[in-house]
Amino acid sequence: MLKRSGFAALAVALVMAGAAWGGHVAPATQASEPQVVSSAPSIAHALAGGRDSYADIVNVVTPAVVTIRVEGKAAMSPTSFGGDDFFRRFFGDQDDSPRSNRTPRSYRQRGLGSGVVVSDDGYILTNNHVVDGADSITVDLSDGRTFNAKVIGTDEPSDLAVIKIEGDHLKTLPLANSDNVQIGDVVLAVGNPLGVGQTVTMGIVSAKGRQTDGDSYQDFIQTDAPINQGNSGGALVNMKGELVGINSQILSPSQGNIGIGFAIPANQAKHVMNDLRTNGKVRRAQLGVTIQPVTRELADSLGLKDAKGAIVSSVAAGSAAEKAGIKRGDVIQSFNGQPVTDVNSLRNRVADTPPGTSAPVVVTRDGSERTMSVKLDERSVEQSARHESGDAAGDKAALGVTVAPLTPELAARAGLSKDAHGLVVRNVDPDGRGADAGIQPGDIIQEVNRQPVQSVDDLRTAVSKSSNRPALVLVQRGERSIYLTVKAS
Repeated sequence: MLKRSGFAALAVALVMAGAAWGGHVAPATQASEPQVVSSAPSIAHALAGGRDSYADIVNVVTPAVVTIRVEGKAAMSPTSFGGDDFFRRFFGDQDDSPRSNRTPRSYRQRGLGSGVVVSDDGYILTNNHVVDGADSITVDLSDGRTFNAKVIGTDEPSDLAVIKIEGDHLKTLPLANSDNVQIGDVVLAVGNPLGVGQTVTMGIVSAKGRQTDGDSYQDFIQTDAPINQGNSGGALVNMKGELVGINSQILSPSQGNIGIGFAIPANQAKHVMNDLRTNGKVRRAQLGVTIQPVTRELADSLGLKDAKGAIVSSVAAGSAAEKAGIKRGDVIQSFNGQPVTDVNSLRNRVADTPPGTSAPVVVTRDGSERTMSVKLDERSVEQSARHESGDAAGDKAALGVTVAPLTPELAARAGLSKDAHGLVVRNVDPDGRGADAGIQPGDIIQEVNRQPVQSVDDLRTAVSKSSNRPALVLVQRGERSIYLTVKAS
C-alpha cells in the first residue's frame, strides 16, 4: 500500500477492502550475494531512430512487472458498526445471546499491489506493506498466467519484501546502479494503479535522498511520474530499461497523484533482497550514537563554516563509537569515505555497512578534524525538585529559565546515574531566550558551550562567555540528549 498524508500524510498505494494489514518487523543482514540473472536485452531508445516513443522500453519492461493480489483475515467485533440498527438490519446478529457475549466475526480483506520479477527463477521484489499479514498471495503476469506466491522475507524498516513464484520463461528486469541516477533523468513508472490494469507513466527524477519517516531507513528517489494507489511495489525504470527504484509512497492530500512520488533506490533494494534471499532477514550495523542535524545556529556555535554533517548528542556506553573515541559534541563529516550531509545519510550508510566492518569516520572537534577507525556493531531488532536554586532571578536574567540542582533523587527519577550532573529546569519564561531556543520545563541542562554546569553561577558564567555568538546548550530530555542553541543577548 502507498502511504498518504494530507500535506504530510503518505498515501498508501495498496487498495484495501477493509482494515489495514497487520505488520511485523523482520530482523535484519549482510551475506554473500545471490546472482540475479536478467533476461532483459540492451535497449536502443526509439527516439534515436527518429520515433517520438518509449515503446521499445515499455515492451521490454512491462512483462517483468506483475500484479500482486493478497488476501487475509480480519476480526470484526459485534460493535464494528457502532451499534447502528441500520447496519444490523443488513448484516444481522449472529445469535440471540447478549451483545457483550457474542464472539467477534471475521471477514476476508483483500488488497492489490505491484511487483518486479528480478530473477528468472521467480524472485519478485515488492513492498513490505503490500504483502504484510497476507494469508495468500497470487501473482498475475502480463501474459495472462497466474501463480501462487510465497513470502521469502520481509523488512519493515525499508518497506521491502521478497516473494517467489514457481514458473518458467519469466521476463526479468536488471537492477541499475541507483547511485548514478541524477535529478532530471527521465524515468517510467510501471504498475497496476487503482486496479485498472498495467499502466505506464512518464516523468523525471525530481530529487534524491528524500525521507518521509524519521524511524525508517529511507533514501527515496523522488519523481513526478504519476503514481497512484496500487502502484506500490512497481518499477521505476530508466531509459535503458533498468530498474532504478521500487515505487513505495506518494505525498498527497487527496490520495491521488499530485506529482510527488517516492521510490526505494535499486541499490538499497538489492542489499535487502540479497539478505532476505540468503538468510530470511536483514542485518544492519550500528555506530552507537544519538545524532541530530547541524543547523545554521549550531554551526555558528561550534565555529563551523558550513551547516553540514551530524552532531553527536550522546554516545552509548560500550558502543563501537565509544571504543573508537567518538565523543558527545563531535560533528561527523564523513563515514567510510563518503560525505555525511545530514542525519539520514549517516544512518543509511551505517545501516548498509556489514556489521563487524572497520570504517574510517572523520569528525570535527574543537575546530579541527580527526579521523577514527570504528568497528561497527550489529543493530538488534528490538532496540520536580525539592531543592531550588537560591538565585533564580540571576539565572532568569541569563536564559529566562528557573533551575534547581540535579540531586541524586532527581537523577534517579530521570533514569540517570547518581553521579549525573546538571540543572533541572523548573520554569521557562515564554518571552525569554531559553523558550526561543526550545528549552522546556523538566529538561536537565548539562553543558553550555561544552562546559559542564552544576550551579546557577556555572550557568551564568558559561552563558556570559558566549555573548558574541549563540550558546550551545546540551539538555537531557527524557531518554534523549539534544543540543539547543540560545541566541546571543
